[in-house]
Amino acid sequence: MKRSIASHTSKNGYFEDFEVGQRMKHVRGTTIADPEAQMFVKMMMNTADGHFHAERAKGTPFGDRLVFGLITGSITIGIATQDTAEQALAEVGLDKLRFLSPVHPGDTIEAYTEVLDTRDSDREDAGIVRFKHWGLMQTGTVVFEGEREVLIKRRSHWADR
Repeated sequence: MKRSIASHTSKNGYFEDFEVGQRMKHVRGTTIADPEAQMFVKMMMNTADGHFHAERAKGTPFGDRLVFGLITGSITIGIATQDTAEQALAEVGLDKLRFLSPVHPGDTIEAYTEVLDTRDSDREDAGIVRFKHWGLMQTGTVVFEGEREVLIKRRSHWADR
């Protein structure tokens, strides 16, 4: 028996499900382990001691190694994806990325989202939703914020496929 594409995703998350002003606290969070922080910073060849040299990092105002900001941003957006992009056709853009507070290995990130805008696209089967995402540490400190646009399926065209 052949399963429809829609059977692999939630019944929600279509373009029509998002309203300007809607806010979400995403269920999942994650702790950034030291190996994750180390691996990505070295893969990107980021040579800033503050990310991977423990002894030199002790002498900085942050007092410990830092998680590279784009890891923090990626994790925040990744956590939000289940609720904001399960019916996505394409990521359209990222904008206004801000890294507001240091994150260290061992910190836990949770994510929140607000729908900023919904609009038609040049496709009749999808629309564009603009989100604002926030990443917060376990202390409640906001560590990341950024805006993201996603091309999302319209239920009227995709739900029964």
